Amino acid sequence: MDITTKNTEAPPPTPPPTVAEQKRAARGATRPGDRIFLGLSRGSGILLLVIMAAIAGFLAYRASIAISKDDTNFFTTFEWNTGLVPPSFGIAVLAFGTVVSSIIAMVIAVPIAVAIALFLTHYAPRRLSGPISYVIDLLAAVPSIVYGLWGALILVPNMNGLFSWLDEYFGWTGIFEWQQGAPRSMLTVGILLAIMILPIITNVSREVFRQTPRMNEEAALALGATRWEVVRLAVLPFGRSGVISASMLGLGRALGETMAVATVLSPTFEIQASLLDPGGGTFAQNIASKFGEADELGRDALIASGLVLFVITLLVNGAARAIIARRKEYSGANA
Repeated sequence: MDITTKNTEAPPPTPPPTVAEQKRAARGATRPGDRIFLGLSRGSGILLLVIMAAIAGFLAYRASIAISKDDTNFFTTFEWNTGLVPPSFGIAVLAFGTVVSSIIAMVIAVPIAVAIALFLTHYAPRRLSGPISYVIDLLAAVPSIVYGLWGALILVPNMNGLFSWLDEYFGWTGIFEWQQGAPRSMLTVGILLAIMILPIITNVSREVFRQTPRMNEEAALALGATRWEVVRLAVLPFGRSGVISASMLGLGRALGETMAVATVLSPTFEIQASLLDPGGGTFAQNIASKFGEADELGRDALIASGLVLFVITLLVNGAARAIIARRKEYSGANA
């Protein structure tokens, strides 16, 4: 009786890739479509860097012309008069107003935006979260001039009560001392900016919180955590980098806001000790209000102030990236 035996020998080993194949795999583009997409994406990144460098070069060139003709210190002068001989202009008041109004806006907007995002994603029923999210999306698309008109016609006339209360209970600090002037001050500008950036921060934070892994939340609930403990232990750590990114996005709009600030603020080149006194200014507001009537030197001076705002924005974004990089363990990509 013949016994047929099966071939049990292992298949021959796959030969190692050649040097050419390894280089091709390292490039990551083996098909025409992949190579085209790689070239387009790489070219887009390079083009962005070229545009940024061109903007910085233009601003630096025009700023150097203005600063070379300035008879005072550009960074510490409390005056803006390019018509003098020699001219005298500086950004001390503008830098102070831009930073202070943006800080006020962030202090007010970020906690409220995070709370709204958490409510929409983890507390509100679906039939309620949908309409609220839709309204927030609409508010994020409202033009800044509309916010400015609302601020001038509605917000400013109704700020007297808040200013009186702050002066009565916190006027002793000097920061909230009110001299009964028109409420076109840094605090009013900060509140208006907070209202403007609130929908942006809320939208981004909401989408980040929705990406929290469901198993993390269920594991916390299985261990007996309350809903707030789930939010504190699972949702907030996961979405921390996203909230920081959303906050920096809102801060970028607050730093560069123009028409709304110009509509509400009474600009003066004085730094007020109290946030309730009218006066002050911001980079964007000063450029918008003076560019139309400025001569060539005046425009160069305004471009110089724009360069400072450009640098501040880059520093803020760089700081945000550094904070996020230190907390990679909380990013959604690594979850």
